[in-house]
Amino acid sequence: MTTGENEAAENEAAPRAPKPTKRKHLSWWQETLLLVVIAVVVAIVVKTFFVQAFYIPSPSMVPGLVKNDRILVEKPSYWFGEPQRGDVVVFKDPGGWLPPEDSEPPNKAADLMTKIGLYPAGGHLVKRVIGTPGDVIVCCDEQGRLSVNGQPLNEDDYVNTPDEVDCRGPMGPGDCDWKVGPIPDGDLFVMGDNRANSDDSSAHMCRPGETACDPDRAFVDEDLVVGRVFAVIWPRDHMDWLHRPDTFADVPDAP
Repeated sequence: MTTGENEAAENEAAPRAPKPTKRKHLSWWQETLLLVVIAVVVAIVVKTFFVQAFYIPSPSMVPGLVKNDRILVEKPSYWFGEPQRGDVVVFKDPGGWLPPEDSEPPNKAADLMTKIGLYPAGGHLVKRVIGTPGDVIVCCDEQGRLSVNGQPLNEDDYVNTPDEVDCRGPMGPGDCDWKVGPIPDGDLFVMGDNRANSDDSSAHMCRPGETACDPDRAFVDEDLVVGRVFAVIWPRDHMDWLHRPDTFADVPDAP
C-alpha cells in the first residue's frame, strides 16, 4: 500500500469532530418574562429576610416620622438579638390597636405588590421601644421626664413639642402619674414620639383605680416585631437615617 493510500485510510478511520451546535436564543418576550420572574424572586427574598419598605400610617411619630413617610426596616439586627430601648420598630397589630381603615391595603394591586415587596406595606404600627423585659417605667419626675429603672430620659431631641408639655407621658388627666413594670419576659413597652396623639402602650395600660382592664394589652410581644426602622426614603426632602438616642445608653439593666 502506497503512502497516499495509508494517509487516506487513516483519514477515513479518524473520528470526525462534531459540528458546533447553534445556541438557541430566547425571544424578547421570553427574556422579559425571565427577568420579571428573577426580579420578583429577589424582591420576595429581600423583603422576607433583609429589608422591607413601609409607610407611616399616622402622625404618632411626629416630628421624626410624618404621616405617609416611606421608611425602610431592616431585619437582621433581630435574628439573634432582641429590640433595644430607643429603637424605632415596626410591629404587627397586637389586637385592636389599629382602626380597620389602616389595616387594609388601598387596592388589590397594592396588596399584591406588597406581598412581593414592591410596594410599602401598611397594617402595621411604628413606635419607639421605651422598655424591655424586666424594666420598670415611671411617669414622671419633677421635670416631666420618664424614668426607666430609675434613670430619667432626656427625650427633648425626639418627642414632639417638648417645651409645650408638662411631662413626657401622653396628654390627659392622670397621664403624668403612672408606673408600669416589671415588663414580662418577651414583651416590650412602646410609645409614639408624638405623646399627645399616639395609640401606644401607655394608651392601653391599666390606669390607677381601673379594674375592668387587661394589663397585658399594654405590651407588644417581641414575636410581632418585623424589624428596626433605619431610614426615611421618601419624600426626598425628608430623607434621613435613624439612630438610637444616646439617652438610652445611660439606662441601667433591669433589677
